[in-house]
Amino acid sequence: MSLEKIEQKDYFSIGDVKRITGVPEYSIRYWEAEFGLIKPIRLESGHRRYTKADVYSILKIKDLIYKHRLTLEGAKKQLLKNTFVLKDGEKRTSADVKFLTEIKETLSQLLKEC
Repeated sequence: MSLEKIEQKDYFSIGDVKRITGVPEYSIRYWEAEFGLIKPIRLESGHRRYTKADVYSILKIKDLIYKHRLTLEGAKKQLLKNTFVLKDGEKRTSADVKFLTEIKETLSQLLKEC
């Protein structure tokens, strides 16, 4: 699946994620439980639907483990350096926080202009 097609889709099955990332399904499910950053939507049938953010998280984990040769614990520590836990227990990456901060600043400017 090309990057263009990834950007056009909102949700991906575990098979799609496997084809995109090259990570076996059992590893995707394990990383989901182990890292806590991957939060697929569960359908009534129990099937997982992954978002683009989930796919990018899987690619980041894969990069840390396979390219940088980190252990699972090392990858967790590296990811936690760039992760923030919100009051409701949700985890966000530094990229998420940066994006949300930019949105907040834009909205503040718009409110001032009104």
